[in-house]
Amino acid sequence: MEKEKILYTLSDLVIYFLKLGTWGFGGPVALVGYMNTDLVENKKWITEEEYKEGLALAQLAPGPLAAQLGIYIGFVHYRFLGATLAGLAFVLPSFVMVVLLGMAYRLYSGLPWMLAVFYGVSAAVIGIIAISAYRLTIKSVGKFTFADVKGKWLLWLFYSVGIAITVITQKEDMLLFTACGIIYMLVKAPPKWFRKSGALPSIFLIGTGFWQYEGKTLQEIGWFFLKAGALVFGSGLAIVPFLHGGVVEQFGWLNEREFVDSVAVAMITPGPVVITVAFIGYLVAGFPGACIAAFATFLPCYLFTVALAPSFKKIAKNASIKAFVEGITSVVVGALVGAVLVIAKRSIIDIPTALIAIASIFALIYVKKLKEPHIIAIAAVAGILIKFM
Repeated sequence: MEKEKILYTLSDLVIYFLKLGTWGFGGPVALVGYMNTDLVENKKWITEEEYKEGLALAQLAPGPLAAQLGIYIGFVHYRFLGATLAGLAFVLPSFVMVVLLGMAYRLYSGLPWMLAVFYGVSAAVIGIIAISAYRLTIKSVGKFTFADVKGKWLLWLFYSVGIAITVITQKEDMLLFTACGIIYMLVKAPPKWFRKSGALPSIFLIGTGFWQYEGKTLQEIGWFFLKAGALVFGSGLAIVPFLHGGVVEQFGWLNEREFVDSVAVAMITPGPVVITVAFIGYLVAGFPGACIAAFATFLPCYLFTVALAPSFKKIAKNASIKAFVEGITSVVVGALVGAVLVIAKRSIIDIPTALIAIASIFALIYVKKLKEPHIIAIAAVAGILIKFM
């Protein structure tokens, strides 16, 4: 596209994504909607076709949906520099917020009022994730009807296997995810080669754990979150079961309560939900851990986006690639449902927490104007009232 047709400067784009990262509540679907309304309909910076191409790429490649779309939009007219700056501007505000919340959490998490806050919040998070898992199931696998189950029986089989394996083993198997993707690709749209062959001040910062880390731990954080960013498809919450299996079960970096609190922090901050990785990284290894966790998680989606963007029109039409992603997505969503069950067993500890979780589910279904941050805030107040009354 010719230079004179570009209706915005690179600084305009960076400022827009800084604002979206600061005020963009509502999760990946809402953020993707904001970009369409703002950049396509109102500002007309990009065309509807360019937006749809970016959204398709974000759905096909691993990593957080909204961040990938933002990176692609930056790439459209300003190539690699635009993609890099747009991605950084989008993620930076929420990264700063969760680091500050991590510092506060380190200072106050043992106090009665903070425990009371997260008593209610943890239960609400279970309800929120449950609804997200249901919506992802409808969108990625199919509706709960006989006709849909019959027509997409293989996807539903992968979905069920994902639930069962996660509940039984309490961790996620990346080889299983990849195998499901390959099987579905070979069944639905085998590639040509297969058909042919048949085959702050220093004292304060010390108190918050700002610089507390170990070299070995940082290396483990880097590798683990790099895998999380490279192998998990779907919306931000699709990464939750993978994180739970590693952070809680495999490495023991956080206990169950701290992990659920980490997810809650991502819910109450704007920007991509997957920024929870920075909060987790901070609790494990201070500010260096937060930086490495965030960088490692977002690096794969950045590399995938800028690598595929130039030739994506051709790639997007490849039926084999689409089938591979469909197969992986179905089992990953199943794993998310399994993770909800695993985490719920430890977070729903009494009648009040069960009622908060149920109320959160019904609120998201029937009160359209009530969003996740509102529910988290209400649950925090409820936790304080229950514990201190």
